[in-house]
Amino acid sequence: MQMKTVIITGVSGNLGQAVAKKFLAEGYRVAGTVTHKDPSGFAIQDSNFETFAVDLMQEDEAGEVVAKIIGIHKVVDAAVLTVGGFTMGNIEKTKGKDIDWQIKLNFQTAWNVVKPVFEHMLENGKGRIFLVGSKPGSDMHQSKGMVAYGLSKSLIFRLAELMNDEAKGKNIVTSVIVPSTIDTPQNRKAMPDADFSKWVKPEAIADIIYFHCTPEAEVLREPVIKVYNNA
Repeated sequence: MQMKTVIITGVSGNLGQAVAKKFLAEGYRVAGTVTHKDPSGFAIQDSNFETFAVDLMQEDEAGEVVAKIIGIHKVVDAAVLTVGGFTMGNIEKTKGKDIDWQIKLNFQTAWNVVKPVFEHMLENGKGRIFLVGSKPGSDMHQSKGMVAYGLSKSLIFRLAELMNDEAKGKNIVTSVIVPSTIDTPQNRKAMPDADFSKWVKPEAIADIIYFHCTPEAEVLREPVIKVYNNA
C-alpha cells in the first residue's frame, strides 16, 4: 500500500505536534509548516517527518510550499490546519486593525494553504481537510468580549460550507474541529484555578482527526466536530 501524506500547519504547536505524532504512528508521511523564526528543539525524530519554514500570511509563499510538498510526494491525502491565535475585546474596545489582524491570523493563514490543497484534491478526486473553528466562531452569542476573534473564526465555518458544496460528488470532505479549552501548559499557566479535567487534550483531538481519515468515516460529509469534553 502506498504511504499517505498529510500536511499539518503549525506543527510545532501543542495541537500540531499531537496530530503529527498520531499520523506518523499510523504510517503517514507528515509535512509540517513552521515559521521562519521557529526553534528547532521541538523536532520529531522520524524519517517520515519533515518541516517547511513559511510565512502563511503570504499567499505566494504558502502556495509555493504547498506546490513543493505536492512535487515531492505527488499526492496529499489530508491537511490539518492548526495555525491561529486569540485576542479579547468587546465592540467598544475593538478597532478595525484588530479585526484585520485576527482575520489574517485565523482565516488568511488557512485560506492560503487550503486553496491550493483543495484544488489539488479536486484534481485527484479525494482528500480530507480539517480546519480549526471555535465556539465563539460557531455562535456569535458566545463571542461577547472577543469580537475580532469570533468574527475571524466564523469565516472558517463559511469556508468549509463553500468547499463542501463545491466538492459534492467527489470523495473530498472539509471538517471543522471545534474544541473547548485545550489542555496545554500555556493554558494551565494562564488559568491555574481551572478544572483541567474538563479540558480536552491535544492527543484526543488528534485521535478524532485521524479517525475521520479512516475508511470507517468515509460516509461522513460536512462534519462540524465539537470536541468539548466536559467544558
